[in-house]
Amino acid sequence: MCCCGMELNRRQWLWTSLMAAATAFVADLVHGQDSPSPEALRVLKEHLSVDVHTHGGKTGIGAPTPNGDLARNMRAGGIAAVCLAEVPDRPLLGRDAKGVLKALRAPGPDELYRFHLGTLDWIDALVAQHGVRRALTLADLRAAHAAGQPAIVQDIEGLDFLDGKLERLEECYRRGVRHVQLVHYTPNAIGDFQTGEIRHHGLTPFGADVIRLCDRLGMVVDVAHGTEELVRQAAQATRRPLLLSHTALQGSKAQGTTPLTARQISPAHAQLVAGTGGAIGLWHFFPSLPRYVDGLKEMADAVGVDHVCIGTDQSANPGILPDHSTFSRLVDLMLKGGFSAAETGKIVGGNYLRLFAQATGGAATAAAASGPAATCAV
Repeated sequence: MCCCGMELNRRQWLWTSLMAAATAFVADLVHGQDSPSPEALRVLKEHLSVDVHTHGGKTGIGAPTPNGDLARNMRAGGIAAVCLAEVPDRPLLGRDAKGVLKALRAPGPDELYRFHLGTLDWIDALVAQHGVRRALTLADLRAAHAAGQPAIVQDIEGLDFLDGKLERLEECYRRGVRHVQLVHYTPNAIGDFQTGEIRHHGLTPFGADVIRLCDRLGMVVDVAHGTEELVRQAAQATRRPLLLSHTALQGSKAQGTTPLTARQISPAHAQLVAGTGGAIGLWHFFPSLPRYVDGLKEMADAVGVDHVCIGTDQSANPGILPDHSTFSRLVDLMLKGGFSAAETGKIVGGNYLRLFAQATGGAATAAAASGPAATCAV
């Protein structure tokens, strides 16, 4: 199941997947590239790279048992860290008669909270047994990168399970969560989401309390799926940079015709996030990797290169990066497509690390976050 706002049926997904694969194949022939260039590998060595929103691919979160695929694919692609997102409202999600992904029913008492706790246990097992480190701070990420060990930042996509109880957010922090998205597809007491009915006209007072607690505890606040008004009010409530982890610009020529328009954002929406010092991640639902690079350029033109990052939204659905094993190929195409090594380093990791450091460790560590990690080895 896709959690990014797609309104596609199975046949449309299959057609999209086949077209993306064909386009990518042609692009590979044009570029004549089977392996990343030394320049791409150097960027991944000198800059700590992060996918700021993923579900871990086909065998990631949602699989019956954790396994080593995530770590293997991260090593193969040279990516240092991922923000691994659980989806607490997943038991409610499905498609309505029009094929629109949404919550099909209201949750039972504590249903989403119990499901969330089970996913936390799943992640604990992944970390204990399958070759990834859990990062709580920037220092943890740098240590994992230096050791060549894949790292995860534990992430939650939608705080619907809180049910008005801030102590549950504190529990998340104690369990290792450092990155939370406020809303998803299920109406909650925090605020409005892009594909749902407008109920709150932005962020609620409880939602503002959630953001202030995230600031105090030390967690990244992710406003993906939130309406523009929610983002505007979140920017007023926080003292930290905001993240919008996975989207694309409205009318993106690079993405082309897409059923994802309800989840795209305007330049003004993006600039609200950038205005906090934050960043916007681009999902992987583009026709090809070269077109994805064009999408990064579009976003950089809208908000500046210091406010763009990679947020693939990988899950079991088709896309140009079905797992992280080809991440170095993307870095190579960014360099070939006109981004400098320094700009590429910012987009593939430095921009997220800056806001992660400010959220989890304060401004004192933030300056070091966005620069090259020259002493780290892959």
